[in-house]
Amino acid sequence: MGEMRVAVFGAGSWGTTFAKVLADAGTDVVLWSRRREVADAIAEHRENPDYLPGVTLPRNLVSTSDPRVALDGATDVVLAVPSQSLRHNLTSWRALIDPSSTLISLAKGVELGTLKRMSEVIVEVMGVPATQVAVVTGPNLAKEIAAEQPTASVVACVDHDRAVTVQQACTTGYFRPYTNTDVVGCELGGACKNVIALSCGIAAGLGFGDNTLATLITRGLAETARLGEVLGADPMTFAGLAGLGDLVATCSSPLSRNRSFGARLGRGETVAQAQAAAHGQVAEGVKSCSSIRELAMRHGVEMPITEVVHRICHDGFDPREMAGELIGRKTKPER
Repeated sequence: MGEMRVAVFGAGSWGTTFAKVLADAGTDVVLWSRRREVADAIAEHRENPDYLPGVTLPRNLVSTSDPRVALDGATDVVLAVPSQSLRHNLTSWRALIDPSSTLISLAKGVELGTLKRMSEVIVEVMGVPATQVAVVTGPNLAKEIAAEQPTASVVACVDHDRAVTVQQACTTGYFRPYTNTDVVGCELGGACKNVIALSCGIAAGLGFGDNTLATLITRGLAETARLGEVLGADPMTFAGLAGLGDLVATCSSPLSRNRSFGARLGRGETVAQAQAAAHGQVAEGVKSCSSIRELAMRHGVEMPITEVVHRICHDGFDPREMAGELIGRKTKPER
């Protein structure tokens, strides 16, 4: 293996944070930002004022708003754009990307319309084998990782050796990635937890406490695992960092965009009001609840929490009237 050089596409909070992790791990990294002023601010002040104010970025992190500059000599490409814009963005960069690059997805979602996971979108757009695509997931609250609070994470790739290479490129004293070859399970865990976090936010906004939260987390994990099972995931993945780990972090934390968005809905705000309050930060679950619901219906899997979240976000249902259904009305054996 030659020298590793990583281009990170997307200078939001998680893209910027992951670029910092790579740089702290001693990896050469270039961070591409859609907006030139963000790239300039990072270059001048070593800070991303819009998404990670107050966090000093390492000197070996280079920033640019030119995709050609970002990809010059890149051996690996990290995709940190929102899941619903991944296809469009990747299509525009495709001709510039070295066809032998490892493509690493940070996006957590399921594409509307195609119902594809992010790694599937990458494989389709780039025309590369699945062995070239890795996924970084797990409990990834960007602000905490940027503050160098210790966390574990998952690098998933069907090619174990490639997962290890990516793992080595992003291991620091505070960021500890584990490898996993179950890409399906890891990606589903990351996509579904956003929807469950919305439900937890809605419940909190309605004034419910920790028993309700624990119920939603546990039953949410159960419906995620049911979908995973029919799609060929390893059930053990859902008990790990990409499943339970990410779910607990996103459902419990006020730093979670999906949880905060749900809380606004629970307090009676409309989706449009909650969106306006998010200041350009994307709550992925708002769109993913529809694609995940459709995926579940296609495979005959019951996902009652996802169903309720979809109705509240897209069919105008009142969270106060859905409270009972959020927890599930049917009485049946747990397993």
